Amino acid sequence: MSAQIRNPALPGIKEIQALTANEMAAVNDLIRERLSSEVALINQISEHIIAAGGKRLRPMLATIASRALGHDGNEPTQLAAIIEFIHTATLLHDDVVDESNLRRGRKTANALWGNAPSVLVGDFLYSRAFQLMVELNDMTIQRVLADATNAIAEGEVLQLLHVHNPDTDEPTYLRVIERKTAILFAAATRLGALVAGADADTQQRFSDYGLNLGMAFQIADDVLDYTSDAETLGKNLGDDLAEGKATLPLIHALSLADETEAAQLRNIIETGDASALPFVMKAINTHQSVSYSHARAVEFAKRAEQAISKVPDSEWKEAMLGLARYAIERTH
Repeated sequence: MSAQIRNPALPGIKEIQALTANEMAAVNDLIRERLSSEVALINQISEHIIAAGGKRLRPMLATIASRALGHDGNEPTQLAAIIEFIHTATLLHDDVVDESNLRRGRKTANALWGNAPSVLVGDFLYSRAFQLMVELNDMTIQRVLADATNAIAEGEVLQLLHVHNPDTDEPTYLRVIERKTAILFAAATRLGALVAGADADTQQRFSDYGLNLGMAFQIADDVLDYTSDAETLGKNLGDDLAEGKATLPLIHALSLADETEAAQLRNIIETGDASALPFVMKAINTHQSVSYSHARAVEFAKRAEQAISKVPDSEWKEAMLGLARYAIERTH
């Protein structure tokens, strides 16, 4: 782990949230304003999602990235709202596909209103995001966000193809999380640099930061599914296993298992047998798969840190470095 990631002087998530409080208040106001619809059900479901909170890391990144490059304009506010709409739409669709009933400690929209309304309101959020994009009247911004949205959809389909597939390997897993999670982090930081007037090389470095941060964040999230508890995590422990998703801790354990253990693990993945969680946990512990997965997350966090090494020092750069550390140390 790099010295910077270990540095206790870096701001934690609460300090970063305090630093961005004014910017994020403006983002939240815009989100609520543009979520408004004449259709009551859209308002109900949208309010349920917004009220659930969350850290809003993706929209926050657009603001932090632009400020780190000395930009003090309001353009990141609209970018941040767009990014949050896209992210929220994917959550609505994800919960339907995964048949999830708990997110952030609350019942999911599909559990409360059903699958059809959840999918349709997700579509509403996507279309609202694209309306906001058009208002910015910048083809480069539209291209980055359109490409990111398309990649996310590809990631969803790629993940679906590997549900209950015990042959899912680490490279495949990484391709899925790059598209499903990291690509939107990368879009947020690239666009923050873009509206700050950064050159192409700097935009790419900020995109690399976001991509690697997103990879670290998702790997750490998948580790938590095997190491946290439902109350802290805000969702049911072992959900990934029940959904037949082979994430990195299980993929690593399976790769080191002997023939008998591997056969049992493969069957658990194929059947999504959540009752077998104790057996899976034993295998993961035996093969030190949590430590391995955490180390991989740290590798990506270090790459994120390195990508912005040439950015001038400021409290905003410190926030970006702090987020790299937070990604790998968080508990939920």
